[in-house]
Amino acid sequence: MDQSSERDLTKKRAVQFRAEGAFSLVTGGSRGIGYSIARALAFSGSNVCITAVNTERLESARARLASETGATIVALPCDVGDEAQVKALFCELKTRWPFLDMAVNNAGIGVFKKAVETTGDEWDRVMRVNARGTFLCCREEMLWMAGTGGGRIVNVSSVVGRKGYPNQAVYSASKHAIMGLTKVLAVEGQADNIRVQAICPGGTDTELISRARPDLDRSGLIRPEDVAGIVMFLLTLPDNAVVDEINVRRAGSQPGFAG
Repeated sequence: MDQSSERDLTKKRAVQFRAEGAFSLVTGGSRGIGYSIARALAFSGSNVCITAVNTERLESARARLASETGATIVALPCDVGDEAQVKALFCELKTRWPFLDMAVNNAGIGVFKKAVETTGDEWDRVMRVNARGTFLCCREEMLWMAGTGGGRIVNVSSVVGRKGYPNQAVYSASKHAIMGLTKVLAVEGQADNIRVQAICPGGTDTELISRARPDLDRSGLIRPEDVAGIVMFLLTLPDNAVVDEINVRRAGSQPGFAG
């Protein structure tokens, strides 16, 4: 906490992200896209906290990240759909860090079957993690950032947050919810110097895509590190340039503006 003496936390900070010495949170950071984003942030000089539900996998990821990057990596278990656990996570982080520069809300799960075959429990389970979890984390992030001069939030949505695919009813609905939330928070956070953005990746080579789209050739999928690179690009934009969302498709898929 002594680092707080180096910065007047009541003043607005530059929106442009300066990684060296920054403090960043990545939910769902133990594997896939989240791990790659945490890795990119750590290599850029940021202190990073990763969260996940599986404590064994989380600690393994922390050890790998620390070894690879030499950065300070904190690993804190958290079920983002549980309000008490989310509040406890941020209480713990505030004892470790004076402020939060960057948050990436990436934690997510999926159920992939026809809408008429999806149970109410399955619907609730996916919405609890993806939509509710993103909301709960965003709320705590914005409250913290508003009191310390601002910050950056990137919500990881999906191509299915913009269009529909068969067998992805609840997953698509949850990602559409993230897009709606992001749009509102971008407006609400502007006065507090908080920039809220969304990235919508297409088919990315993760465990989730192997269940969602087993028909896809893995060689043609987006790589998790590609998504991480795009997140880092967002952070390099100057204070007077804003990208609200980025849509990323597989090269083999149809362009989104095709007629």
